[in-house]
Amino acid sequence: MIEIVNLKKSFEGKIVLRRVNLKVYDGEKLVIIGRSGCGKSVLLKNILNLMQPDDGYILVDDVPIKMVGQKDLFILRKQFGFLFQGAALFDSMTVAENIALPLVEHTNMSQKEIAKKVAEKLEMVGLPGIEKLKPSELSGGMKKRVGLARAIIMDPKYVLYDEPTTGLDPIMAASIDHLINELNDRLQVTSIIVTHDMQSVDRIADRVVMLHMGKIIFEGDLNDLHTTENPIVHQFVHGKMEGPIQPKPVKY
Repeated sequence: MIEIVNLKKSFEGKIVLRRVNLKVYDGEKLVIIGRSGCGKSVLLKNILNLMQPDDGYILVDDVPIKMVGQKDLFILRKQFGFLFQGAALFDSMTVAENIALPLVEHTNMSQKEIAKKVAEKLEMVGLPGIEKLKPSELSGGMKKRVGLARAIIMDPKYVLYDEPTTGLDPIMAASIDHLINELNDRLQVTSIIVTHDMQSVDRIADRVVMLHMGKIIFEGDLNDLHTTENPIVHQFVHGKMEGPIQPKPVKY
């Protein structure tokens, strides 16, 4: 289990996370929603210890991240897979080289063993046999899948997704959501997904939390999400403006 306790983070005096408290339970698919700039991606980066909180702490399996040494931090990070918003593939490397990178850096596996594992993960994400292609030869949806194959190559316990369907057409977005569900069940992982896509939320979420101005203002299941009387959550879920759009004066 991941437990976030009283987490605070600011940048140049601007508070982004305001005493956030949250528990992520083993095996669940937790979706984090909220408007741009509310702190969703910052929260993910703090969980990975890519950022340090100003105050508060995060427990991963009862281990406080900020208390572990550098060596133990590397071991802890191996439990996490991360799918970046833009897939973050290296253009100069083949698909196989991109996926294999964590294995090359952190294991003593042979080239044959690595190739076998890369092929296995590509099969899982529905892209068998594309090891020799370069990222420039892939569609947006294929890049996301390759990024996901790299995220699970170390057989992590937790997989974090930062806007996994951004930039994809509705059919491909639905395909990625199906893959998230499938991998969560097949690999028995815990998934944390940041997204703006409410259709994706409905397809994948076991539980939803909403961040607003750095605070969690909602936590519940899909039924709670769609029936809440919280006006801020309701506006976000249903895509409603907070007030009428004022037309700009036209100059002739």
